[in-house]
Amino acid sequence: MRTKFYTCLSVVLMLLLSVGYTQAQNVQVTGTVSDETGSPLPGVTILLKGTTSGTTTDLDGKYSISGPATGVLVFSFIGYNPIEETIGNRSQINVNLSPDLSDLEEVVVVGYGTVKKSQLTGAISSVGNKEIQELPITDARQALQGRAAGVDVTQAGSKPGSAPQVRIRGRRSFNASNEPLYVIDGIPTVGGIEDINPQDITSMEVLKDASATAIYGSRGSNGVVLITTKRGNVGKTVVSFDSYYGSNKELGRIEVFDGPAFAEYKRESRRATGNYPEGPATPEADAKIFEPIELEGIASGRSIDYPAGLMQTGNIQSHQIGVSGGSEKTTFFISANYFKDVGVIINQDFTRYTFRVNLDHAITSKIKVGTSTLFTRSDRNGENFNPLGGALAENPLGKPYDDDGNLIFLPTSDGLRTNPFAEIVPGAQVDETRRYRAFTSFYGNWDIAKGLTYRVVFGPDLNIRRSGRFTGSQTNARRGGPPTGSVDDRFQFNYTLENILSYTKTVNQVHTFNLTALQSFQQDRFEQTTISVQDIPAPSQLYHRLGDAAQITGANTNLVEWSLLSYMARLNYDYKGKYLLTGTVRADGSSRFGENNKFGYFPSVAFGWNMHQESFLKNSSKVDLMKFRVSYGSIGNQAINPYQTQALLGRTSYAWDNTAAFGYRPNTIGNPDLRWETSTTFNTGLDFSFFKGRVMGSVEYYITNTSDLLAPQPLPNSTGFGGFITNIGKTQNRGVELSLSTLNIEKGDFTWSTDIIFTRNREEIVSLPNGDDIAAGRFIGKPLTIFYDLKKIGIWQTSELDQATSFGDKPGEIKIEDLNGDGRINSLDRQFLGSAVPDFALGITNRFAYKGFDLSFFVFGRFGSMIRSQFHQSNNNLFGRYNNLAVDYWTPTNPTNAYPRPNENQEFPKYNTSMSLFDGTFVKVRNINIGYTVGDVALKKLGFSSLRIFSSIQNPFIFSEYRSVHKGIDPETFTDGEQGVNAGEVSGNISPPVVQYTFGVNVKF
Repeated sequence: MRTKFYTCLSVVLMLLLSVGYTQAQNVQVTGTVSDETGSPLPGVTILLKGTTSGTTTDLDGKYSISGPATGVLVFSFIGYNPIEETIGNRSQINVNLSPDLSDLEEVVVVGYGTVKKSQLTGAISSVGNKEIQELPITDARQALQGRAAGVDVTQAGSKPGSAPQVRIRGRRSFNASNEPLYVIDGIPTVGGIEDINPQDITSMEVLKDASATAIYGSRGSNGVVLITTKRGNVGKTVVSFDSYYGSNKELGRIEVFDGPAFAEYKRESRRATGNYPEGPATPEADAKIFEPIELEGIASGRSIDYPAGLMQTGNIQSHQIGVSGGSEKTTFFISANYFKDVGVIINQDFTRYTFRVNLDHAITSKIKVGTSTLFTRSDRNGENFNPLGGALAENPLGKPYDDDGNLIFLPTSDGLRTNPFAEIVPGAQVDETRRYRAFTSFYGNWDIAKGLTYRVVFGPDLNIRRSGRFTGSQTNARRGGPPTGSVDDRFQFNYTLENILSYTKTVNQVHTFNLTALQSFQQDRFEQTTISVQDIPAPSQLYHRLGDAAQITGANTNLVEWSLLSYMARLNYDYKGKYLLTGTVRADGSSRFGENNKFGYFPSVAFGWNMHQESFLKNSSKVDLMKFRVSYGSIGNQAINPYQTQALLGRTSYAWDNTAAFGYRPNTIGNPDLRWETSTTFNTGLDFSFFKGRVMGSVEYYITNTSDLLAPQPLPNSTGFGGFITNIGKTQNRGVELSLSTLNIEKGDFTWSTDIIFTRNREEIVSLPNGDDIAAGRFIGKPLTIFYDLKKIGIWQTSELDQATSFGDKPGEIKIEDLNGDGRINSLDRQFLGSAVPDFALGITNRFAYKGFDLSFFVFGRFGSMIRSQFHQSNNNLFGRYNNLAVDYWTPTNPTNAYPRPNENQEFPKYNTSMSLFDGTFVKVRNINIGYTVGDVALKKLGFSSLRIFSSIQNPFIFSEYRSVHKGIDPETFTDGEQGVNAGEVSGNISPPVVQYTFGVNVKF
């Protein structure tokens, strides 16, 4: 398959520039390349600058190369700083390379500051611009999948505009969101990051342990993702243009019966009840069970593929122009981007326009101000448009169009099944969401004295959203009834104001102290207005004149406000670069809690030991970095909606003197004693680098205990309340993470490197107030959400008639495991079957480079999870009325153990939910990217400073038992339920996965 891929791309690559170098009056140069100690270095690359001519040093560090007197030799070797030498009239050039510790000294954003990578004490994973730009992605969070250890990212389906789900080191809370906090250029956001253009991002740091996240307090209880966007640099103005275009095609389709197979399946459903004779089909017998339109379809061989009629070839495109540069006083970065994703299901698309201005200006040598400003508009169609499940159920023998090509609303006489093609008639279904967002941060920085800095940051975030829906009369939802419409307007304004004081002091050149103090205030105001109507007089009005409708079916307004006041202090101590200590304490006061527990206090401490600085490793030629880390700390979670501590009223109806009236009654029980959820984490890690950076990585082990979980507590119905929010239960997450980067080959112009990410997390409920809560699906010792059901062990066979009868079953029906051995199948036989939480996840990226060519491919897998396929439940009824998945069902002549016998008297097969659970393990080739970077000589002729042409394939292959054996499509599901999809489920609400082919260019002037 890879060979086929390379062959296809060769047509494009053959069109790329090939640049030669003319040798004239060349000088033969020889020499030796040594390291900082004078020892010869084998394998050093020597290139004649601006050409592809080069060589490498031998085992003794010697080399020989020819070039013109004006030529420049570039000496480079992994782990060392490159050196350039002009040939001139020299015939011998010896050089000494100095170690390059840039990887170890790389500055990492840690929240309210930065730190060198070698000085980190917390657990932090980084994803850089290189990884982000390799993927043509809609949402920056997609770049984290398989690229950051401890981060579980799932993307269910391909619906344009849908966001991936991110979980950092598992789930902790029953009731609250387990989504991490996103901090963009220093400002925490509550509006999501789907508006952020991925091409504007420089890096993303994921803070995982309590030491790293404690500085964000309650907001960082589920981990923190720090996003840093591009900024300008001092120097000439650089104009960049980045563009790609691609096409999408569904990667497989749920298979249902065609016309002849449906006819036979319907016959079998009647044979099971004695309403169709055994043996081959006959016209006389068919006439008794098929309606005339079906008989016509059988006679003519008609077979309508309704799902195919809802599909199209989608496309994706992104075009961005950026300008950056600046002077000693002012630097700037400006970008504008247009992005559009058209899905493979008609009426589903997403368009985004973004404009960014990042500006920094030095007023004086001590005072600096700046801003990061983002304006965005997005349009999404079809967020709630999910026609696939209905199309799969439609009778393929029906007639969707008359002889003149006009759509027939009822292809058969079944009034519950309308024509799926009616759903995509222009104007029949309109589901539009438009969003405007202005996300800005303003900062001022004052260097008060040596080592003492004050910084103030103000970050307003304005989010306006309007969703409009119209459902016409000729749709399955209305079935000829009056059309409906609705509007949902949302206005959200959030702002953060932070004051940060930082002081750094070095004593006797061995003791370095850095103290950071923070005062922060965040406030949010959310307003919502909704109205829904029925019987819109003119369908062309859609949802724009709802006041003309005959009936208002709903109208409401809502206001929700909350605020958070925080104080934080952090001390970093460094002794000779060997011993590192970080201590943090944060206090959060939330308006969501009552007076009794408004403030929560969250401390943490971390220790780091740079062992490579010790005498026993300092002179090692193999060890560049060996750092041991350990941390312990607590963070909180305000895991409730506002006003839960108060007793709230609800409207109700009364009879007042036999006259209907409205009044109010107690609706919820307030609980002023609600406490913060608290997660306490122990983390230990080892960072390493060997052989001048050829092998680098880290290993982590952690255990997180979360207590005082905020969740509903059921009450007897006799109290008049269903329950109330209280602190119940404990959970635990523990796991191992590995990040590994290797430089496998660096020989001449060829390099091969590999990045490996391994994540293993175990989440479980440790305690509940009353033991296992079967009604809520919570079990001690199990993950937070599980699949608890009857276990299918086969199909009753004819030879098992007596045994099947003893269980009240018969041959052809599902055989269930009798867990307790009492000879009956009931709720007591339900058992834990699995969870959507995987045993482990693995991501592998390989990168190859040869001269100007580069190739990378990324493979990602999740192993050991379980999924529920609603297709195998909702579209697997087997009672002969609707079309069905093309399954291998049981008959007396086909004694399979896969699926039960069709039966017209069973709307759903007995124990049908047991048919829908499958192993969710998968391996995906996520991305194959190949490109060519044009050389310097050609660039000068073209007038560019850089030019790269590339092509990529997204999702070309999915390897999964659910796909290959059970005829599903994609087992990748959300761990938690959201976006209209239940936890761990695959359903018609998920658009099918796509394989995507893109071609693009990156140009700088």
